[in-house]
Amino acid sequence: MHFFTYKKNKFYAEDIAVEKIAKEVGTPCYVYSQKTLTRHYAAFDEAFESVPHLICYSVKANSNIAVLNTFIKQGSGVDIVSGGELFRALKAGANPKKIVYSGVGKREDEIEYALKTGILMFNVESPEELRTINKIAGRLKKKASFAVRVNPNVDAKTHPYISTGLKKNKFGIATEQAIKEYIFAKNNLKNLVPIGVDCHIGSQLTQISPFVDALKKTKNIIATLRKEGIDVKYLDMGGGLGITYKDEDAPHPSKYGKAVISETKGLDVTLIFEPGRVMVGNAGILVAKVLYTKQGTEKNFIITDAAMNDLARPSLYDSYHAIKPVRKNSGKEIIADVVGPICESGDFFAKDRELPPFKSGDLMAIMSAGAYGFSMSSNYNSRPRAVEVMVTGNKFKIIRDRESYKDLIKGERLS
Repeated sequence: MHFFTYKKNKFYAEDIAVEKIAKEVGTPCYVYSQKTLTRHYAAFDEAFESVPHLICYSVKANSNIAVLNTFIKQGSGVDIVSGGELFRALKAGANPKKIVYSGVGKREDEIEYALKTGILMFNVESPEELRTINKIAGRLKKKASFAVRVNPNVDAKTHPYISTGLKKNKFGIATEQAIKEYIFAKNNLKNLVPIGVDCHIGSQLTQISPFVDALKKTKNIIATLRKEGIDVKYLDMGGGLGITYKDEDAPHPSKYGKAVISETKGLDVTLIFEPGRVMVGNAGILVAKVLYTKQGTEKNFIITDAAMNDLARPSLYDSYHAIKPVRKNSGKEIIADVVGPICESGDFFAKDRELPPFKSGDLMAIMSAGAYGFSMSSNYNSRPRAVEVMVTGNKFKIIRDRESYKDLIKGERLS
């Protein structure tokens, strides 16, 4: 559920009209609902209140420090995949002992930064990474806690670009090899402490069964490790729970929680979750202004001041985002493509979509843009990135300024 709705003919974010926000900050702009963020965190947290658990919000979904701080104040930890995300998380007030570091390509300086920070654990994705962490921990005279990300070869039944749990994916270590790495680390890598098992199978999952299938395999791994004298305290199940973009029947966190709690009964671990999209996806919108409309020989086009550099998901995944007029009108709907100014045919938000008859100057809200929206945005075509706004009740605050042209060349030098 989210708190974006119409009141009479105007579209509101919580208790403030979106057109008022756009008038003051300009477009394109990202607008987030803080009430939605806190509601989503509470729903996920309450789903596991009966068992030991730690929610580590996945920073990559939306890394604005105001968004991070909103979750951190609710008790959340964070899941990071880079030194930059660690820096952001700490600036937002994260407790280092609630930070897990995932990702397949951790640099040595990033590993050192995380060790000096005192994070909870590394989710290790390759044998070489395991040995690198041991080397750096030894140099720093520290012990590094870790889990191996086990690849269970489970089909997440999601878009192939965001499926991560199959043998052909770059993520994790196959089950048999992972067990060998735990045993090798226990016997030979004296600067490492194995404390958990990690398993993440993909993103935007709308079925519970792949999670359960992965859990069944992971439980067997934990049993094997314990027989080898390895004390597994944490089971990190990653993230991946999907949301409704169009007509997906995404499971509520309570349904997910019931299945996980049942499957892990008696396992005696603290469960770690890394939700991202399910927390922020429907808590944000991208507001754009219509620049022009054009009737082509075969299609109608609605050209906006937002583009694929602002929201890349439709171009990358052909993903669906609902589009709503910020002010309703009673005109007859048309079939049109919604496109941006970028010099790429892939610069679109909708294709052959039945839409209200937008005209030049109208505002539109591109829905479900809170996850992998701004965090994946770029300066392609030398376009300044959008302003970000947080709404709380009937007030809003700019949480990231719009970039200027000067910002675009910051750090550059003439040869």
